[in-house]
Amino acid sequence: MKNRDIENVDYLSINRKAWNKQVGVHLKSDFYAVNEFIKGQTSLNSIELDLLTDVWQKKLLHLQCHFGQDSISLSRMGAQVTGIDLSDKAIEEAYILAQKCNSKAHFVCCDVYDVNNQINEKFDIVFSSYGTIGWLPDLNKWAKVISKALKPGGEFVFVEFHPVVWMFDDNFERIAYNYFNSGPILETNTGTYADKNAPIQNELVMWNHSLADVIQNLICNGLEISSFSEFDYSPYNCFKNTVEVESKKFRIKHLGNNIPMVYALKAKKK
Repeated sequence: MKNRDIENVDYLSINRKAWNKQVGVHLKSDFYAVNEFIKGQTSLNSIELDLLTDVWQKKLLHLQCHFGQDSISLSRMGAQVTGIDLSDKAIEEAYILAQKCNSKAHFVCCDVYDVNNQINEKFDIVFSSYGTIGWLPDLNKWAKVISKALKPGGEFVFVEFHPVVWMFDDNFERIAYNYFNSGPILETNTGTYADKNAPIQNELVMWNHSLADVIQNLICNGLEISSFSEFDYSPYNCFKNTVEVESKKFRIKHLGNNIPMVYALKAKKK
């Protein structure tokens, strides 16, 4: 649970340690359904697939790829994929999973802000989805990385949990946090979103980001928004007090469709 604001924290070390601990739990979880995935099941949802309309033989950079399921799913669709993640354990497992899936997806272990130093290529598409920007303190630096990684005319496809969700306490009973970025928040969690009963405890450092913070920083770094949508459900059962209203559509039971839970956008580099 988010419990106190902190300053001058080594968030990269804290978060890398936490994600390294979570990888093993996630690989075994029903949430990620790795056995079904190896047999050919995609990890992508309709929200992002509607925006990823043409990836065949396109060079695609996947930011914050965890252990590579979406990267591999995109490679199965014909994209030439490079996935990056902060967690060295996640990248190690991504290569193992790619081998099991006969995928040629390539992976690099690095911080998002270091992508342009680690990868010299330019990409047709940059992709990022679900629970990513909350780990980043500065979205101007994030948008700059995306812009530099894209070819002229290249596209950024982004799907993320709505900032309204992060305003609530864990049980969605009260407004507990600022909609805007008011500094780092230290979160101490038992279990994980993929296995709430997992016997692990982690400290995590996160930031809340408004829609304006996302959109304006993309615009300021030469990206033109061509599509923006909001959704009243999550395709993942990763929150407390949820109900599945349709297949792979989860809402907070007592809030129904009264709050946005996910947004998605597509932007083109000028």
